[in-house]
Amino acid sequence: MDWRGRRRSSNIEDRRGDSISSAGAGGALLLRFIPMLIGTRSGRWILAIGAVAIIGGKMLGIDLLPLLLGGGQPVTQQGQQPLSPAEQELSEFVSVVLADTETTWHQVFQRIGRQYQEPKLVLFSNRVQSACGSASSAVGPFYCPGDQQVYLDLAFFNDMKQQLGAPGDFAQAYVIAHEVGHHVQTLLGISQKVRQAGAGRSQAEVNALSVRQELQADCFAGLWGHAANRERQLLDPDDLDEALTAASAIGDDRLQRQAGQDVVPDSFTHGTSAQRVKWFKRGFDSGDITACDTFAGPI
Repeated sequence: MDWRGRRRSSNIEDRRGDSISSAGAGGALLLRFIPMLIGTRSGRWILAIGAVAIIGGKMLGIDLLPLLLGGGQPVTQQGQQPLSPAEQELSEFVSVVLADTETTWHQVFQRIGRQYQEPKLVLFSNRVQSACGSASSAVGPFYCPGDQQVYLDLAFFNDMKQQLGAPGDFAQAYVIAHEVGHHVQTLLGISQKVRQAGAGRSQAEVNALSVRQELQADCFAGLWGHAANRERQLLDPDDLDEALTAASAIGDDRLQRQAGQDVVPDSFTHGTSAQRVKWFKRGFDSGDITACDTFAGPI
């Protein structure tokens, strides 16, 4: 991506100096595996031994919970740490991408007779507090409609490269644009309609609505990519492939297989790899918000 020297957004809030250390994040990550542990005999033994250790420690006046959940590190408040040159460059990259999404969505909203309200993007490390509650880095980047802010731990980009096999700056930009897509859904009232439609429905039906909402955010991310490429020549020749690789890497079916689980379509909340690629590319090819109606017809 040809992003250097371009406008940066003023809507970046850096909370990395205020974050909680790795114990909280490690604990949340471990909690994600508890259902898997319960499903095996050895896993149940591990949980039982852990529970006995915690109770025994309490009787001796020792709190072992942070130790067990956080890999040996107590929960502490980090002080402000100086950024490395690589971290500083990545922060600048995020700011430029956010600024470019602002340019795109101001134009799109003007065409449909609406006014775009820019979201803030909060950078954090390990754990953050939002209007949607407390969250660790283990949940990945997310958008909170309660405060209309995007939350991002930059360490996720390294996870994309090392664990998901999705390197590249445009792959990273796709993640940011996807979360901004959820902000667009909030402004257009789509998110509220999805919540209302899910009231009283079964979990499988709620999940199906979530899939359509996530795929629309992928399409909106593609729409931004279309404008960034056609109008501002932000992309390099191989950038589209990076985004499509990232979209494929985070499909529900692929993630379930990587976790050694059976693929269960009723449990999908974001869509398959093929669906995510399809809808990102639809937005990228068309540049038209009306092409992103994932709620009408098959997906």
